[in-house]
Amino acid sequence: MQMQQFRWQRNSLILLLIIIFSIISALILILHYAQTNSSPSPTPTPLPSPTPSYIPAPKNSPTPSYSPIPTHLPSTPTITPSSGATSVPAPTPSALQGEVTQYQGQNLTLVNEYINYLYAHPDVAIAGTQNIDPTSYQLAITGMINNPTNYTYSQVVNDFNSTLQVATLPCVEGWSVTLLWQGVQITDLLNQTNPSPNANTIIFLAADGYSTSLPLDYIKQNSIMIAYKMNNITLTPQTGWPFFLVAKNQYGYKWIEWITEINVSNDTNYLGYWESRGYPNNATVQDPTNTQLSSTPINLENGAGSVIAIAVAVAVLVDCRKILIARRHSKLYIESSLEFGRKSCFWAGDKGDKSAYRY
Repeated sequence: MQMQQFRWQRNSLILLLIIIFSIISALILILHYAQTNSSPSPTPTPLPSPTPSYIPAPKNSPTPSYSPIPTHLPSTPTITPSSGATSVPAPTPSALQGEVTQYQGQNLTLVNEYINYLYAHPDVAIAGTQNIDPTSYQLAITGMINNPTNYTYSQVVNDFNSTLQVATLPCVEGWSVTLLWQGVQITDLLNQTNPSPNANTIIFLAADGYSTSLPLDYIKQNSIMIAYKMNNITLTPQTGWPFFLVAKNQYGYKWIEWITEINVSNDTNYLGYWESRGYPNNATVQDPTNTQLSSTPINLENGAGSVIAIAVAVAVLVDCRKILIARRHSKLYIESSLEFGRKSCFWAGDKGDKSAYRY
């Protein structure tokens, strides 16, 4: 009885605070717009248009240089987003030469369609496409192992059994791709190094400074692999060359690409790039059919935005399992997902579009 009374008092207090903050926010907004409308804006004096001048192009233009990629990798056509005032429909993605579009009766996402998603969501890569030198690349196996090893790309591809898996990569932004992945199981790589029996976590590191981790038991039970092909097309720098972690049934921020090191550890609390910014370390997808985070933007106007943010933050305390808050640029986004936010609530803000802080 006392517990019920305490909950009722707590909820009543929270509701009262929300109402107070909402009223204050409304008053600040009214005063702001009243002040804006009462101050006439001065009429700008038109400036004469400058006369355009012709600048001849240099006769000898320098030849651009590119980072080398393996000669045996097929080049992936680059799709440039259209620009200009006239809206031009995006070209329909087409299959690459030699690409598998179905596997065992299951339709696959085209590689070019996946590339289109990358163009539409460039923030999935924290430092852009990584062009790794194939002549010097080595995959380091480090940590709690008796035989630290560095594998060349050729050794990983040619000296270990190849595995095929169809797996869906679900991004927390709401899009997903289903591809046929070909690669090498991580346990096969680790068996050569004699890991410590006390190891329980595998940490993955990439060329761009990105990192993430997964439990060793999960990796063993799900035959997790690092892939070097998707849909029978060898990875390119744009699609994650040399190796892409296929983290089945995990959200996309666990699918690390451009892998340079696999570290065997016993640190179950290790937090990778996004995990250290508030994303759950447990990224298991409970419902693959409902992974999208719904977003509702609220424009921030001067001090009113802070008051609204406080009010929403108080509201989050009512049910922390269902609400993800993200402040992106000049807007406050309230994103809800029963799956992604089931254990934590987040306040994302001062470090950029995607940075987050756990509440």
